[in-house]
Amino acid sequence: MYEQTLADQLRVLGEDDPDTLRSRYSLASAYRAAGHLVRATPLFEQALADHLRVLGEDHPDTLTCRNDLALAYRTAGDLARAIPMLEQTLADRSRVLGEDDPDTLRSRNNLALAYGEAGDPARAIPLFERTLTGCEHVLGEDDPVTRTVRENLTRAMAKRDGGTWPT
Repeated sequence: MYEQTLADQLRVLGEDDPDTLRSRYSLASAYRAAGHLVRATPLFEQALADHLRVLGEDHPDTLTCRNDLALAYRTAGDLARAIPMLEQTLADRSRVLGEDDPDTLRSRNNLALAYGEAGDPARAIPLFERTLTGCEHVLGEDDPVTRTVRENLTRAMAKRDGGTWPT
């Protein structure tokens, strides 16, 4: 359905229509959710290029698209591409949306996860701690995102103390 919707929107609306942008992004997201990173990644790359061209680098949809492309890279184990993109997304979301915006908090968590996966708990732990403080303040202590960040911090501390980073 996503493939057909994208094909129809490209034909009827053109590649620069916001609905077409969303459809390409949605198709990429569906592929990633299904574990088809080989299909998802080029779609995310195209979606990001389109978002940058049409909406600009600071549009919230562009920031989401960049974040999700970075997550696809991270999931594929390509931390060399994922980390700089996650760093850029966090910097941009902090500047555009604010330090305490839920999307900024998620970006900070994503970057901390990537640092941990790269074997750098010294960078991951302070980022998780800062994210947890922000989540508790903005989302509340029992919010699912707050609980996830708390668990991620616990895992990073275990890694620092000689454990392994969970995959």
